[in-house]
Amino acid sequence: MPEANSTVMIIDDDQGLRESLGRLMRSVGLDARLFASVSDYVKSDRPNGAACLVVDVRLPGRSGLEFQRDLAASSVQLPIIFITGHGDIPMSVQAMKGGAIEFLTKPFRDQDLLDAVQIGLARDRARRDKETALVALRERYESLSPREREIMVHVARGRLSKQIAGDFGISEVTVKVHRSHLMRKMQARSLPELGRMADKLNLVS
Repeated sequence: MPEANSTVMIIDDDQGLRESLGRLMRSVGLDARLFASVSDYVKSDRPNGAACLVVDVRLPGRSGLEFQRDLAASSVQLPIIFITGHGDIPMSVQAMKGGAIEFLTKPFRDQDLLDAVQIGLARDRARRDKETALVALRERYESLSPREREIMVHVARGRLSKQIAGDFGISEVTVKVHRSHLMRKMQARSLPELGRMADKLNLVS
């Protein structure tokens, strides 16, 4: 079953095809937003939930491939499925190298498009989940005291409590107390898990 608020944004200058694809998406429980050009899409608001793009390669104004490059340059990570009535191999290779989910030549089977859309939505869902988890991880890190942050970096680098105590000129017991507090605040169940958290936060070079 599709996730609530999953949105497929369709950019195609053929009104009949655009509306047909919109009906296809809605028939399987997905929201569909329809645009005649890239400029129309750019003026719109980004969906709140998981989303993917179905884009015609040849469009008035910015082409589909130029649009793909624009998104990459802006660090906007939205899965793209290309559709075209005039595709060629170099074009499809360029699209796939740019990270496209699929490159479908018209006329294509509805199921092929729906399969590609589900892959795109799943990929965007995973990206959103990862970003949400990273935000929560950063918030937990921000809750640490300055000394706890320092000790977390040293622990992540594999240094022992005795070594850390020597570095800071404090007792080993004090280091262990700080370490216990920071692991509780970070919700880390083990030192290896704390190390992985430090990697995600880019604390250890």
